[in-house]
Amino acid sequence: MSDFVSVGRVGKPHGLDGSFFVEQASEDPARFAKGAELHVDGAPAEVVVSKRSRGRPVIRLDRDAPRGAELAVPREVLPPPGEDEYYEFQLVGLAVEEQGGRSLGRVTAVLPAPANDVLELDTGLLLPLVGACVLQVDLDVGRIEIARGFADPS
Repeated sequence: MSDFVSVGRVGKPHGLDGSFFVEQASEDPARFAKGAELHVDGAPAEVVVSKRSRGRPVIRLDRDAPRGAELAVPREVLPPPGEDEYYEFQLVGLAVEEQGGRSLGRVTAVLPAPANDVLELDTGLLLPLVGACVLQVDLDVGRIEIARGFADPS
């Protein structure tokens, strides 16, 4: 498991001063505040300008960052999630089973959707990340239990 967690990517330029949009940005605005430290493709950088444009974060770093570069923070600086809350990186890779034990696959991604996030499995199955569907997440065992009726019967 990586010591860093992605909080965004360097997006298209904004203006002429080296500022850029942050793509796939973390929802925590403090990640992109002036003075915040990010790691760009593994090397530290400081946010020297921070603003928003059309609701999206726009930042400038104290060094150049190539478009598409990953912006990350050390895992240990993340606050612990609340009860029944999980970071995306905690869910990716977990085995998913339907209530009763039928294996449905493994989580490959957590996708944003208009109403709620969606678990994408390696089998191509998409499952809504809502309480009616996700009955239990057990990080220690590495398993997510899903209610019946959300996957095609086989």
